[in-house]
Amino acid sequence: MIEIKVPSVGESISEVTLLKWVKNEGDYVNRDEVIAELESEKATFEVSAEKAGVLSTAAKEGDTLLIGDLLASIDETAEKPVSAEAVPKPAVSSVPAAEEKVPVTEPAASGNGSLKASPVAAAIIADKKVDPKTVQPSGYSGKILKDDVLAALSNPGTIPGKALFSRTQHRQKMSNLRKTISRRLVEAKNTTAMLTTFNEVNMQPVMEIRSRYKEKFKEAHGVGLGFMSFFSKACAYALQDWPTVNAFIDGDELIYNEYCDISIAVSTPRGLTVPVMRNVESLSMAAIEKKVIELAAKARDNKLSMEELQGGTFTITNGGVFGSLLSTPIINIPQSAILGMHKIEERPIALNGQVVIKPMMYLALSYDHRIVDGRESVSFLVRVKELLENPQLLLFGKDPVKALLEL
Repeated sequence: MIEIKVPSVGESISEVTLLKWVKNEGDYVNRDEVIAELESEKATFEVSAEKAGVLSTAAKEGDTLLIGDLLASIDETAEKPVSAEAVPKPAVSSVPAAEEKVPVTEPAASGNGSLKASPVAAAIIADKKVDPKTVQPSGYSGKILKDDVLAALSNPGTIPGKALFSRTQHRQKMSNLRKTISRRLVEAKNTTAMLTTFNEVNMQPVMEIRSRYKEKFKEAHGVGLGFMSFFSKACAYALQDWPTVNAFIDGDELIYNEYCDISIAVSTPRGLTVPVMRNVESLSMAAIEKKVIELAAKARDNKLSMEELQGGTFTITNGGVFGSLLSTPIINIPQSAILGMHKIEERPIALNGQVVIKPMMYLALSYDHRIVDGRESVSFLVRVKELLENPQLLLFGKDPVKALLEL
């Protein structure tokens, strides 16, 4: 019998949560086959079978386990079950045709498209412009009846299937990841002198480049041209111009990072994760886009490694994907600053003495005032704005003519 214990996943981590069993009690597993997913306070990781054999679980999903606790055991002496292909198929039964069961067909959908409703219900839905998703069907096989539509009309704004005036509650244990997020956010608020400065950027130049080159870019690099590469590149230049924004406090010392490891905030069903792109100042636009897609996919699938979550000198978060117009992001400690992107919205602005409509985005830079002064924070954000509104500057980091003239 081989014992599988909870592995060590980091010096500061003493316990993990068993998220789910990939294999069940009594299953035959092959060597190196994933049997369970565990979650630490920083990330999720998989546990694989050390030997082939029959699995015997020693914990339940949701249990909190200490490093070194018994997770499961494998009986390596058990014989591998015969595959389904090797089992002979049973002979076809000679049941008289009259005794065979006739398959039951579902009633045809009434109304337009795939809407399953009675004729009267479909007519009311069309006349009153009712969203079928707000109606709780009570008919056979999910068919909407007249009374279902009338009930939805008499109680607008209610959730289908939920009792009126319900006051029920439910409790759910906080995951290790959520506990860590909570602790770190409170720590950031309590231990930093956090302040936020704002600006806005005209996104039309970047949007025109994306529209003009997106097909060629994807054909050449196999990845789409998004906004994150422009923002990451602009921040990398600005961080090198204003190194204090890229620094952090260590005791009585300031540590200045001479590289730009940019963390990107990714929302997942289990909470916010912040994987890191290393040496963004050295990456091409295509390399940045590929890395963003890779890290975002790993975050959604809970496949991020500890190394991909550790470090980072600066963070970018994009609340605009959820519709946020303006916010004050919280610093990802021990970093000294975080840039918040927001929703692109057409707004009237004054340009060359004329009022014009442009796609505008508000930018927010939250920073630790213990390290970063107002001049540096504002200048950093103005630099990012300049680079985004003049994307050609991203090639040299400054105006090409000034670069030519060495000005």
